[in-house]
Amino acid sequence: MIQPPSLLDRWTQENNDLVSKCKQDALNRDHNLFGQRRCSSDFHKLLRKIQGIPPHLDHAQLELSVVYNTCVFFTARSQFEEAELLLTQGAQRVLQITGVDPGSSDPSVLWRAALKSVATTALHCHVLSLLCLQWGIWLTKSCLNSIKEFREEMSSLLERQGGAAWDDCRSESKEKIPNIPSLVLDPRRLVELLKICTAIVQGAERLNEGWSTLSALQAASALPAPRGLIAYTHLLSGSCLTHMNRPQMALLCYRKALETDSRCVCALYQSMLIYRQLENSHAEIQALRLLHSTLLLPSTTEPAVAPSHPLSPSLFLCSQSLSRLISVPSALSVLHSLALKCVIHGRISEGVEYYLDLLAAIHSEDQHQAHATVSTLPKLPKLYLEAGAALLTARRPADCMALCDEVISTTLDLVPEKVLLEDPEDGCVARSRGVKEEAESGLEWLLWAAAAYLLQGHCYSQLKDWQQAVTFYTRCVNLLVKVHYKNRGFPPQVPSPDKEQGIDLCVLQRLKGLSLAGRGISFAQIDRLREALRDLQLSLQALPEGVSAGQWCGEVLWRLNRKQEAAACWENTWSHSNTSLAEGLPVYTQELQSGPMLDSTELHRKLQELGSI
Repeated sequence: MIQPPSLLDRWTQENNDLVSKCKQDALNRDHNLFGQRRCSSDFHKLLRKIQGIPPHLDHAQLELSVVYNTCVFFTARSQFEEAELLLTQGAQRVLQITGVDPGSSDPSVLWRAALKSVATTALHCHVLSLLCLQWGIWLTKSCLNSIKEFREEMSSLLERQGGAAWDDCRSESKEKIPNIPSLVLDPRRLVELLKICTAIVQGAERLNEGWSTLSALQAASALPAPRGLIAYTHLLSGSCLTHMNRPQMALLCYRKALETDSRCVCALYQSMLIYRQLENSHAEIQALRLLHSTLLLPSTTEPAVAPSHPLSPSLFLCSQSLSRLISVPSALSVLHSLALKCVIHGRISEGVEYYLDLLAAIHSEDQHQAHATVSTLPKLPKLYLEAGAALLTARRPADCMALCDEVISTTLDLVPEKVLLEDPEDGCVARSRGVKEEAESGLEWLLWAAAAYLLQGHCYSQLKDWQQAVTFYTRCVNLLVKVHYKNRGFPPQVPSPDKEQGIDLCVLQRLKGLSLAGRGISFAQIDRLREALRDLQLSLQALPEGVSAGQWCGEVLWRLNRKQEAAACWENTWSHSNTSLAEGLPVYTQELQSGPMLDSTELHRKLQELGSI
């Protein structure tokens, strides 16, 4: 039984009123999650009323319009399963109206049958609009094969929705229904958004698989779309060129991304990585500085769309491959990298200020939980030690000692009486995970406390308080000798430097070499030459590449009138001396040149005198 036209008019008017209200809310910036939930609920209620009667051609355009409007808001609220269910039901209702049996419940068969059944009618545009939303839902799930399977239908959708055909379709509908159903989102705007989002996601997936999609991304950059999305196409083009080992061309693409949308911080981050790869430290530091200041801005990095557009691009750009490409570290992590790079590359005063800013930000009220949530940021004691090393190099020993006191007060009580480590080459010895983690934690606390004592020894050395320097270097050594190595069938031994060791054991050896060198140099300053020689030689055993230990060992030997040995020691030191920082090791384990220095010219003069005798 055909329902009276007044019922159709009433439902149409209800739909149109809802569309006007939702659009007005969006323009008034009142379209928050509550507003979207209300709109989706209202449209869904109307849809249930319409679908409460058998499907009929006279109601089909209204029903499909309301399905479209409801699914737009379901999608906006990430209710993708609910939206997909309504879209499937919509396609089934179309087939019931046209009397077509698809012969299968497979979604691809269902959609093709629905499109074919209305190919020559005004309903075709409405079914295309629903397929457009289905396209979007496939994109949210990264179901690129389903999108690819409908490539021809998508091309038809783009042609019909993007040209005058859609207006003709609406005109034809108006002839049959004077008060035509309104849509909350113009399908043509949705098609534009989905087209570029699909190009971006496909480009990211292909990049993840090791393939380049440079030409497709460059074509996508010419599409009508928000500036933020166009910037993503340039960003991915740069990533393609990076994979093709064309860093300079990649930099141009990243620059174009930033020129297109200044909020595209991922392009700035990728540029910084290129500069790091090219070992352009000045440009890397500049990029880090700009990246940090940009991350502090309140503006969002979300690509902007028109206020009346209920669908955010982020809904369709959620593939893991893309997330990896557009992710950037937190502002605190970038600030840490900036501080560390400045110290490593000799820009000490800048590095100190950045470290102090970092520590202030971590301890401020609004950032008190930031450190715990940023996995890339080192633990707090390590940050204190890095900042302390920078302050020491900047000749601010009092500030350095204050930070070291904080480290010692928080870690020293946690250091066990003995740390027993297994030989990493001995695979036969097995220990429970809990015991192993306890040993690793004990070693970590011990190394932090020892490093703090080492830096304090350096501070007293810088202040020329040699007795106090000896005291603190000794405290460092006393902690380090608590670490023993467990060799199967042998008693515990202190690890030797020629073993394959992890980063912590490498740090252990460096701390041992530096603390013995510092104590030996301090002994030399107060003419305790025998003790100085002992410590300096032990230092060279632990850290053969130690420059200060090598030079001062030669100096002590010279003072003890063992001049030939002194000459050999100096020449050996100069033959492999390397003042650059060890890659991958903490700055507080480096030779900071904070103590008394020997004049190399004077040492060479002594060697010449020895050779002329």
